[in-house]
Amino acid sequence: MELPRSTPLKIANFLIFSLILSFETCVAQRQVILPEGPLVRAEGRHITIECEVQGTQPSQEQSFEWSVILPERPTWKIQIISTHDPDYTYAMYSQRVKSGEIYVERITGISVRLHITNLRKSDEGMYECHTPNMEEIYWGSYNAVIKLTVIPDTLSATLVPQVINKVEGDSLELVCEVSKQTPYHTHVAVTWYLEKGGQAVQVIALSQDFILSAGELYKQRQESGDVRLDKMGATSFRLTVHKLQRSEQGQFHCQSVEWMQDPDKSWQELSERRTHNVTVNVRSLGKEFRSLIKAKEVNINVGGSLEITCMVEAQNPAERFFTVVWFLNNDEIVRMEPSAVLSFHGEYGARENLGKLTVRKKDDKEYVLKLYQITMEDGGRYHCQVEESEKVTMGAFSSNRSEEIAITVQRPQADLKVEISINATNILEGDVLQFACNVRSGASVPGQLSVIWQFMDKHNVKSDIIEMQQNGVQVTAPPYRERVGHGEIRMVRVGSDTFTLGIYDARISDEGMYSCKVMEWTAVLNQNWKLIGEYVSSDKAVTIKSLESIFKVIAITRTPTARYYGTFELQCFIQPPIINHLPIDVSWKFQPANSTESFHLVTFSHDTAIEWGDKAVSFKGKMIVAKTASNTVRLHVSSVSSLEAGKFLCDAVLWKRQRPDQWVRVVSMTSNILQVVVEAPVSRLQLAQGDTTIWKRVSDVIELDCKIFAQTRNDSQFSVSWLFKKPQAQKEITLLSIDRNNVIRYDKELRASDREGTKMWVEKTLRDLYKLIIGKADVTNQGNYCCAVTEWLLDPNNVWYKVGKAVSAATTVQVHTPDANLQVADTERHESLEEDAVFELECVINNQTQASSQFSVTWFFESEGQSKASRRELLHTDRDNIQRDLGNLTADSHKSTLQSVKVSSNNYKLIMTSVAPADSGVYYCSVEEWVTNGQNQWALQGSDESGRTTLNVQPSAVTLHTKACASPSLFYFLFVYPFIISIVLFILVVYFYLNPKKPQKSSQENNFWAPIEPIVDDLKNEEDTSVI
Repeated sequence: MELPRSTPLKIANFLIFSLILSFETCVAQRQVILPEGPLVRAEGRHITIECEVQGTQPSQEQSFEWSVILPERPTWKIQIISTHDPDYTYAMYSQRVKSGEIYVERITGISVRLHITNLRKSDEGMYECHTPNMEEIYWGSYNAVIKLTVIPDTLSATLVPQVINKVEGDSLELVCEVSKQTPYHTHVAVTWYLEKGGQAVQVIALSQDFILSAGELYKQRQESGDVRLDKMGATSFRLTVHKLQRSEQGQFHCQSVEWMQDPDKSWQELSERRTHNVTVNVRSLGKEFRSLIKAKEVNINVGGSLEITCMVEAQNPAERFFTVVWFLNNDEIVRMEPSAVLSFHGEYGARENLGKLTVRKKDDKEYVLKLYQITMEDGGRYHCQVEESEKVTMGAFSSNRSEEIAITVQRPQADLKVEISINATNILEGDVLQFACNVRSGASVPGQLSVIWQFMDKHNVKSDIIEMQQNGVQVTAPPYRERVGHGEIRMVRVGSDTFTLGIYDARISDEGMYSCKVMEWTAVLNQNWKLIGEYVSSDKAVTIKSLESIFKVIAITRTPTARYYGTFELQCFIQPPIINHLPIDVSWKFQPANSTESFHLVTFSHDTAIEWGDKAVSFKGKMIVAKTASNTVRLHVSSVSSLEAGKFLCDAVLWKRQRPDQWVRVVSMTSNILQVVVEAPVSRLQLAQGDTTIWKRVSDVIELDCKIFAQTRNDSQFSVSWLFKKPQAQKEITLLSIDRNNVIRYDKELRASDREGTKMWVEKTLRDLYKLIIGKADVTNQGNYCCAVTEWLLDPNNVWYKVGKAVSAATTVQVHTPDANLQVADTERHESLEEDAVFELECVINNQTQASSQFSVTWFFESEGQSKASRRELLHTDRDNIQRDLGNLTADSHKSTLQSVKVSSNNYKLIMTSVAPADSGVYYCSVEEWVTNGQNQWALQGSDESGRTTLNVQPSAVTLHTKACASPSLFYFLFVYPFIISIVLFILVVYFYLNPKKPQKSSQENNFWAPIEPIVDDLKNEEDTSVI
C-alpha cells in the first residue's frame, strides 16, 4: 500500500519533537527533601529537622524559610525563621529566635538544619521548609512539609540514695527502677556508672536494641560473671558486682534513656534521666576478721522456731579455716569446726537427734543455727564466737566475739476471735441495750480471760464502762458507778466464752460505738499474772433517738361542729406507737369561747388513776372519757350547749421509773388546738311582713296586733318590744316591751305623762298573739308601729338563750283631727348680736281652733348647717304653763340663761341673757293645741311650727378690762392688791405727820434692863378719883 506524501513529513516532525523532549529530561527537576515523617519528640528536648534541596546548582547558596501550621489554626501559616530575611519571623516566635532557642544551622549551600532547643507542647504542628527560587526558570518543587508531634516526658528513674559499707571481696547489688507512660512504642536503655575523682566510668549498659555491653574496665569481669545487669520484671534493672575490689569504692548511679524509632528506622532519643548516687565504701581487712550475729525473729512463741545466723566478715573466707561457736547466756551450746564437725552441750545433742536442732553452713560467710519447737528456756541472750586456725586440725590462734542478741520466748496466744452482737442498733431513749461478747479460740486452749466493755462517744473519746478481771472481780469506771449501783448497767459472764453487757435505761449520752476488749493471761511465779494476748472486737454503732424528737401528740375530731343537745367526740393520739409501753399522763384542757382562761377537764395518769377538773362544772354528767391500749384518750361530750363550745387540747407527759419508789418526768408535749363550735338551732321565727295602714279618730282606741306565724319549737318563749317612729322622724323609739315572763317595761324615753295620758299597755291574748292597746288616740299617736320579737329556748344547762329575732312589718296609724285650725307665724328672719347681749324670740299663734284652746310650746335649737334630725329641745311649757328645762344649747354654753315667758294667750317669748358665740344657730318653736271634747277631757287637736330665726353672735373685742375680768388672779393683781397697798402707805404717812419725834431721854431710860419704878400709888389715886 502506498503512503501519502505528507506521512514522511509527519514522521520527521515527531522524531524532532522526541529528540527535544529527551534533551529536556536530561536536566534534573528541583526537589526539597525533609526526613520521613511524622516525627514524635518529648517536651523539653532538643529537636533538629534537616532540609535539603536537590536538582539545583551546588555552587549557589540556597535560601531557606521555615514556617508552621498549628492544629488549632489549620488555615494560618506562621513564619518562624529565615536564612535571608531578618524580618521574616512572626511576633510569637521572635523572642525565642532572638534568645537562640530556635535557630537554623547551615550544613551546605543547599542544606540546612532547624534547631528547637526547648521543645514545647505548643510547637506541635505541620512544619514547612520553603526554598525561594533563585534561578531564571521554575522547575520542580520548592517546599516540603513534615508533621511534628510533641508528647509529655514521662520517663522516671529511681535509685534509693544510701551509703553501703562492704568488705573487699563482698558482693554488691543495686536495683534501678525505670518507668515510662509514653503512648507510643518506645525502648529504654539503662547504663550503670561508677563515679570517683570527678569522672564517671561506665560499668555495664543495656542498649535500646537489648544489647548488653560493659565498659572498657569491666569487660573482662563481665566475661567472668563478676559483673551482671539483669532486668527483673518490667521496670527493675539490677546491677550485681561480685568480689568487690577496693578500686570500686565510689558513687554508683543509673542513667536511663528512652528511644523511639522514626519512620526511616533511625533511633531518636526522646528523654533521659539520671538517678541519685549510692555511696559504696569498700574496706580491706587484710588478715583481720569479724563476727556478727542476727536472728530472724527476736519475739517467738513457745513451740515456734528460732533461727540465729552467725556471719564472718573477712577477706577470702573460702581459703581460711574458721570455727563457729554459739552461746546462750554465756554458756556454749553448739560448735562447728572448719571440717563441719558438730559438738553439742547439754540437751542440745538429744534435740539434734530428734530433729529439733540443725546447724548448717550457708556459704563461706554465714553459719545458721536453727531450733525447732522451742520452749520458754530457749529465751535469753545469744552471741557467737569465731575462731581461726592455720589448718583444719590445728588449734585456733585468733578469735572474735559478736555482740549479744536478746531472744524472748513467750507463751503462744490462743488465737482468739472476739465477736460482738447487739439486740438493736437503733433504739429509743429509755429502751434496753443488750450486748454479747463471744470469744472463740483456735486450736489451743486459752488462758484466763479478762473482759472490758468500752464506749466511744460522738467526739471519738474512748472510755471504759465496766471490767471483769481474770479472777472474776468486777471493776466499774467512775462515770458509771451510780448507774451500776442502781441496776441500770449490768455485766454477766453467762458462759466460759460469753460475756454480756446490759444497759436497761438507755440515755442520749449512751449513743456511740461499743466494743469488747479481751485480754488473755497466764499465771507466773509469786501469784502474779502475765499478759500473753490482747484482742478487741469490731465496733458496734448504736443510735439513740430522744423521746422529745419523736414524741408527738395529735388531737383530732370528726365533729368540730355540734348543735344544742347534740354530741361531739375528741381523740388524743400519742405517736409513735412504739412508745406506748411507756407510762404516760394524758390530760384534756378546755378554754371556753370568748374567754382567755383555760382549765383542766380530766387526766389519765401514768399509774392508771383518773383526776377530774374542779372547774368543769358544765361538763358534769355529760362527759365520758376512755383510754385505749395505744394510749389514745377519747373525750365524749353529750347534751352540749354554748358553755361547752371553745378550744380543746391535750397534754401528754412521759415518765420513767428511776427508783422503785421514784418517777422522773422525761418529756411533755402539747397537741394542736381543736376548735369546737356549738350552734344553736336555726330560728324559724316568722312574723307578719305586709305593711298596713289604719285610720283612727281622736280619742279612739288603737289596737295593734303582733302575730307569730312560725316558731322554732313548741316550747319557745318570746319577748316583744313595740317600736314607734313619728312621721318625718329619723329615729325609732321603743314604747314598751313585755318579756318572756309577761312583765311589761316602759321605755325611759316615753314620758310618764304620755304613758298615763294615752293609757298604753300590752295584752297577750293567745300564746302567739300580742296586742298593743292605746286607750285614747290623738295626733301624737300618728306614725309607724312595728313589733320586735325575740325567741328564747331553754339550753341543756337550763339557761334561757336567744334563738332568733324578727321584726314585723310596719303598721301606719293615721289619726283624723276634724276642724283643726292652728296656725303659727312662720316668718323667717336673721339676727346678729354681740357677745353678752340679750336675745328675745317670739312665738305668735295667728289662728286657733277654739277660743278656749290651750297650748303647749316647745323651743328648739339647731346648729347652723345641720339636719333637722340633730335638733335639740331647749324649753317646754305645757298647757298649764308649767315650764320644763330640757338642757343648755351646747356643752360649753354656760353663760346663757333661758326663760320662756307667756306674754299673752297667743304669744310666747324665749329670752336668752348673755349670749355667747357658741349660741349661734337656728331657733324656732313648736306649738300643740289642746281642746276639750264632749266628756270635758283635753285632747290634742293639732300642732304647728314657727318660722326659723337664725342667730349670729359676734365675739366682743379683747381689752384689759375683759382680760382682767376673765381671770380672777389677774384682776386681784391689777386692782385689789395695789389699792390695799396704797391705803397702808397713806395711813403710815398720816401717822408720822401727827406724831412728831420726841426729845431723846437719858441713857438709863434707853437701857432695856433699867429698873421699873412702882406706880401703885398713882393707881390708887386714880381709883379713888374714879370712885368719887
